[in-house]
Amino acid sequence: MVAELQSVLAKSGIATGVGSLPHRDSREAVAFALANSPELPCIPTLPRRSPAEGMIAQAVVGIQGISLGQYGSLLVDTRMVDPLAPVRTSLDDDAFGALRTFLDVARDHVGPVKWQFTGPITLGWALTRAGVAPHLAFDVAVRAVREHIRVICDHIGSALPANPQIVILDEPELGDLLDENHPLALDSAIDILSGAMAAVERDAVVGLHSCGTTSLAPLIAAGPRILSVPASEHLVESATTISAFLESGGWIAWGVVPTDGPLGTSVDRWWRRLSSVWCGLVQAGCDAMRLRQQSLVTPDCGLALHDAGTAHRVFDQVREIGEKVRTQALATRLTVGA
Repeated sequence: MVAELQSVLAKSGIATGVGSLPHRDSREAVAFALANSPELPCIPTLPRRSPAEGMIAQAVVGIQGISLGQYGSLLVDTRMVDPLAPVRTSLDDDAFGALRTFLDVARDHVGPVKWQFTGPITLGWALTRAGVAPHLAFDVAVRAVREHIRVICDHIGSALPANPQIVILDEPELGDLLDENHPLALDSAIDILSGAMAAVERDAVVGLHSCGTTSLAPLIAAGPRILSVPASEHLVESATTISAFLESGGWIAWGVVPTDGPLGTSVDRWWRRLSSVWCGLVQAGCDAMRLRQQSLVTPDCGLALHDAGTAHRVFDQVREIGEKVRTQALATRLTVGA
């Protein structure tokens, strides 16, 4: 696994995006993604261009009994919802406008590409809130996610056959997974996540993203090869889990620049925060070299709620921190004589 990931990612400290961008024009968004994360561009979603590109709206395309209402709301006919019904993934749908543009514009891109899709736990929760019975909602969700990501992966593979894919399932709703009132048992949730990722794991490097504060244990137990999480001090509590994940060859995409507050004029604060997290993890038993060498850097969440100027500043800071990570990784390697 280590060698395979390294062959795709090439080196540590690569900067990339987390799904959504604020642009209303697909070509501008794709140009932004290619220019600001050239080593690993993230195929954007553009919910400001169209509500159909919202996380949940995109994920419900083709599900029997569920349609999209005005402004991206869900319209559900619970009598028609059937977990055994075919899910029809039409990439001509407005929900995939930015994807089509990326594949048209990025034909000369050399190297891997990354893309994200709503995970089955988050989709299942959305369907539950829309009135679908919980047991039915999660059965439908995992089937839909598996079908969508399989079709998207195949389509990207046909359009960009020389470009390895990194597929990240986005699960912002995992924070409540350990709550006793959660409709899913923990083992069932892990199985659902694992089953969704299995749909494309033979053809792509597959990972999980969660921008909330949650236990890493169920995420890692599901078997991702990349874990995408904000660089937060609470991660030190999961040092043993993180250490085992890194030892098994997993990579971590650190959300190094927050997207929910003022940016500031320099990266010093965000670099100190990441360094503090790493220091705590090393003190708790994590390997310092693996932490640095098996790392990507990202904003901690998508940027759809910001403007294009802010998105530029965020990526400037993410890339600057990525260079620091890369420098430290090289220094650590030289220190241990690797």
